[in-house]
Amino acid sequence: MSKNTEPSARTVMHTPRFWLTPLIVVTLLMSALAALYMGGILDPKKHLDQFPIALVNQDEGDTLPGGDPADRKNFGNDIVAGLDSGIDHQKIDLQQIGIAEAQSRLNSGTLYGAIVIPSDFTKRTIILAEASVVAGDVDQPIITIYTNPRAGSVSASLVQSIGTTALASVNKNMGEQLTTQVTQQLEAGGTGTQISGASRLLLENPVNVLTVAHDPLPDGTGFGLVAFYFALLLVLAGFTGATVVNSLVDGMLGYAPTEFGPLFVQNDVVGINRFRTLLVKWAFMIVLSGIVSALFQWISRALGMPVTHGLALWEYGALVITAVGITAMSVMAAFGSLGMLINLFVFVILALPSSGGTIPLEASPRLYAWLAQFEPMHQIYMGTRSILFFGARGEAGLLHAVWMTLVGLLIGVVLGIVTTRFYDRKGYQRTHRPKVA
Repeated sequence: MSKNTEPSARTVMHTPRFWLTPLIVVTLLMSALAALYMGGILDPKKHLDQFPIALVNQDEGDTLPGGDPADRKNFGNDIVAGLDSGIDHQKIDLQQIGIAEAQSRLNSGTLYGAIVIPSDFTKRTIILAEASVVAGDVDQPIITIYTNPRAGSVSASLVQSIGTTALASVNKNMGEQLTTQVTQQLEAGGTGTQISGASRLLLENPVNVLTVAHDPLPDGTGFGLVAFYFALLLVLAGFTGATVVNSLVDGMLGYAPTEFGPLFVQNDVVGINRFRTLLVKWAFMIVLSGIVSALFQWISRALGMPVTHGLALWEYGALVITAVGITAMSVMAAFGSLGMLINLFVFVILALPSSGGTIPLEASPRLYAWLAQFEPMHQIYMGTRSILFFGARGEAGLLHAVWMTLVGLLIGVVLGIVTTRFYDRKGYQRTHRPKVA
């Protein structure tokens, strides 16, 4: 004789699995969360790896006073040699390129900054040395460090720190050489003239290092963080939206209970297979993607976010929400309740620190750079950043982001179709089979 048996609460709660499973799962998830998040932000300088900065030497050189006109001096070359030998090339990718290429790559976000030596650098340096013993107006030679705030606020700070530190050493060495040369010239002249204290101080640090933001960000961009947060909104819309739709649809079809406060509702099971159920959920996600993408942009604009390519932002946002949502639903269809944990790990825990939206990947542990090759959040951030800050240029990351998003969507579609059709053919129905006693 068979009958339905319901285990007592005492029986279930007295098993080790009841107590250990939630404790172990939550502890492991939170440990991974802390390790990945904190490990990526605590010391960006320590993790620098091929951080791209341009070095542009425009110095035309000049003839030293009393020297042979054919023997021109170029202090810019000396600065370049000093920087090249003083920088750790494993950490800093110092690229010696022309000014036009540097500006183009700053405009596309493929450079985090540039150190530019102007064409009159040697001429100003010679005038400065002469002015140390002869009265007259003088301007210090200038070297400009250009940061790229559109590529990230932390990257701009890193460029400034790296540039000023490297140039401080070069500036000191150059000052010592100038001071020695001027002193020797005065002694050789036999006039008894000496360098004044003020002139000596100026000669010891001859170069005026300026830090300038290349193409500064407008107001309403959160110092460049708005691209990261908008990308995060898109990911959460897909991930969270998929979870909510999955739960609501299953509840209405009778495959999961629904609770409203004290009310517990269990609808009758509808005769629909797994594949058709997944198609219904996908349809909801596609419709929601356009609505939510438009809402995100409208709310952001209302709060002051500048948007110059609204259509591109809406289209890409809808694509992202669709891709993330469909993939998340397919994972839940394939793995059941475990799918929610897998989605959490893929779209949140691993995604945020590997996005490159707060700390550049070149200043993050190598694990994050590896994850960024396939983690969706990095691709989404690059696409959003390109639209918001770099004129929706394909070379600024948008083209790659679109293709990677389409690849992710394709993976989600294939995973969902293959698994649900397989389960349906095998007869794995979504019903509760009571135990037989």
